[in-house]
Amino acid sequence: MKKTLLILTAIITMQTAFAQQESAFGDGEWFKFKMSYSNWLKAGNATLTVKDASLNSKEVYHVVGKGWTTGMIKWFFKVKDRYESYFDKNTIMPYKFVRNIDEGGHTKDLEIDFDQINNKAHVHNKKHKTKKVIDTKPNIQDMVSTFYYLRNNLNTDSLKVGDEVKVDMFFDEENYGFKLQYLGEETIETNFGDVKTLKFRPYVMAGRVFKEEESLTLWVSKDKNKVPLRIKADLAVGSLRADLEAFRGLKHPFKIVVNKKKF
Repeated sequence: MKKTLLILTAIITMQTAFAQQESAFGDGEWFKFKMSYSNWLKAGNATLTVKDASLNSKEVYHVVGKGWTTGMIKWFFKVKDRYESYFDKNTIMPYKFVRNIDEGGHTKDLEIDFDQINNKAHVHNKKHKTKKVIDTKPNIQDMVSTFYYLRNNLNTDSLKVGDEVKVDMFFDEENYGFKLQYLGEETIETNFGDVKTLKFRPYVMAGRVFKEEESLTLWVSKDKNKVPLRIKADLAVGSLRADLEAFRGLKHPFKIVVNKKKF
């Protein structure tokens, strides 16, 4: 009986603590990134937009990510990508994911519906006109929802340099163990001023795009928003850098050490 009471108390305590956590983002959040190739040639732009939506009578966040090449680079390597994720507002568990990309002629057109109760992914490959049902890990994330899940659930106050965070992700048509390593704090210069950041290394799949597993570095603001400020990637050929160029709709104050622009 005492053990049962202790377990119930622990569950209630965890639920209360979770309920008290503030969300890092909300409806109307919008980011625009400027991308450069090998640190000097402008490569393109990308945007991330969060909106309230309804999917199969469920209240969800609908996130749309777009990326496209601009200027000279689009004449020899044209990119037009669109990613969409519909995920639960409270648990950040995805219900639907869309990946429609054209990267220099390499195309994909996927629509994935997640059954989070039965741990299944219903994959509709529109390009090849096939449908599959694949077993997933419990509480699976997609490649977009993972970022928002970590923004809301990662306790950065207790992180130590070298700590690793793991999330089960479903990518294309397979389960993928996503891993993120904490590299420490760093103040970086941005378009908005000097900003205190938390620095991470997301481990990626080496191959066609990335040079190796440790090719990616991410800087997010050290505040309640955890704004993605900069991403650097070592590619199979050259390097790519994305810097936050504009934003709106942040849920919390954006902390700047040295102000350059007034918002």
